[in-house]
Amino acid sequence: MAYTVTPAPAGPVGSQYCVCKVELSICGQNLLDRDVTSKSDPFCVLFMEVNGKWVELDRTETAVNNLNPAFAKKFIVDYHFEEVQKLKFALFDQDKSSTQLYEHDFLGEFSCTLGTIVSSKKMTRTLLLGNGKPAGKGMITIAAQELSDNRVITLSMAGRKLDKKDLFGKSDPFLEFHKPGDDGKWMLVHRTEVIKYTLDPVWKPFTVPLVSLCDGDMEKLIKVICYDYDSDGGHDFIGELQTSVARLCEAQDASPLELECINPKKQKKKKNYKNSGIIIVKSCKITRDFSFLDYILGGCQLMFTVGIDFTASNGNPQEPSSLHYINPLGTNEYLSAIWAVGQIIQDYDSDKMFPALGFGAQLPPDWKVSHEFAINFNPRNPFCSGVEGIVQAYSACLPHIRFYGPTNFSPIINHVARFAAQATQQETASQYFILLIITDGVISDMDETRHAVVQASKLPMSIIIVGVGNADFAAMEFLDGDSRVLHSHTGEEAVRDIVQFVPFRNFRNVPKETLAKAVLAELPQQVVQYFKHQNLPPINSEPA
Repeated sequence: MAYTVTPAPAGPVGSQYCVCKVELSICGQNLLDRDVTSKSDPFCVLFMEVNGKWVELDRTETAVNNLNPAFAKKFIVDYHFEEVQKLKFALFDQDKSSTQLYEHDFLGEFSCTLGTIVSSKKMTRTLLLGNGKPAGKGMITIAAQELSDNRVITLSMAGRKLDKKDLFGKSDPFLEFHKPGDDGKWMLVHRTEVIKYTLDPVWKPFTVPLVSLCDGDMEKLIKVICYDYDSDGGHDFIGELQTSVARLCEAQDASPLELECINPKKQKKKKNYKNSGIIIVKSCKITRDFSFLDYILGGCQLMFTVGIDFTASNGNPQEPSSLHYINPLGTNEYLSAIWAVGQIIQDYDSDKMFPALGFGAQLPPDWKVSHEFAINFNPRNPFCSGVEGIVQAYSACLPHIRFYGPTNFSPIINHVARFAAQATQQETASQYFILLIITDGVISDMDETRHAVVQASKLPMSIIIVGVGNADFAAMEFLDGDSRVLHSHTGEEAVRDIVQFVPFRNFRNVPKETLAKAVLAELPQQVVQYFKHQNLPPINSEPA
């Protein structure tokens, strides 16, 4: 196949929702040997699909005479959870010094999404030729790592016998923490609050990212300056000290670390000068502030369930006016919503088997109304294989059910909540449940639904509601607690906001990816919030 070098776009590829950067390490095994007198000299090229075209992002170095290369150069890619980021890794045997890829022999390629890589953490796959056949026994191994130092430092500081700076009272001390900047000057990192009228202050504990305080280097010198606060901004210098995070870490709850606060001018002038007081490090703790990607790389699986509204207000699916009518292009708003959300989330579930449930319809053979039925009519195994399986089951069930009512959400929310509750017994960050409800209208069981959402807010679970059609969705906005905390009808508060509602009509005339970004934007934050609240680190996480 033909490859062309496309200049990489000036800005990062993706949207403003970027979570972080991911480093990809590449190894090849048993690559094709294209050289007659020696072995291949492989290099790897990374492409990303942008607007339907493959754009080259970067290349590794060339490994000379090596069919099993481990490339030293890493690929660094912006990671966006709410986008399908298609990547292609192509290997070539360098024959000339040309940058044009058609000048080099093709050794095989592998394509997948970035989501698949991070959910696997490390994967080995067969390299394929342009015709889709294996490139001999050639394999590629891709390992992902988040490129961020997620350590945070929490310090408890105090002072003793600080110099008195005010004529008619004691000092009003505060501390400033500085690190060396690239220009050699000291750069302010953190300022404590002011403690009034005391020479023995105790400041509130504070937490800052370790990268902010010392660029992640525990041995790097940092400067702590103590001032006496003045309301006119002309704060009086009390003294300073230089130390490192490694030294601060010597402080334990039982044995604080004491450091002398020195005023260099006084030190020069006075022969018997000792210090301008003592700065006490009462405690110093370094922990990890885990990100969404830490949990995914740690093996957390996103468990996806779809709930579909089959109430009579949708209209007869045989008629074009119906919201369930499948148009000649093979789609409708229900299917568009399933595809938009499902194609992102399926990368984060290893078996890709998703329960698909319906509500508000009469079912054969006795035509009783059900608010929680498997759309594949197999209650013991409601799972569909991938998003394609959900779409097929949905299309197949339409002729066999009668649309009815009312529009009850609580049975399906409680159904998923039962599984989420079971997951809490594992006491690990291994599973998080996502329920996508697609509906055309007003909720009939609002009190029960509010209660179900409030209970679910205590569980590893989020609910995405997509409203199709042109109904009034005010009740859905009420469930989405962005502007206020949701309460159940008994007055109990939701522990956290787990509902994200979007009306499909806002996305009819925009690229289909825009809907996925809107409905999934809050999900990474909700996952992290839950596991942090439960004090659950990612599986296999390293200590700080």
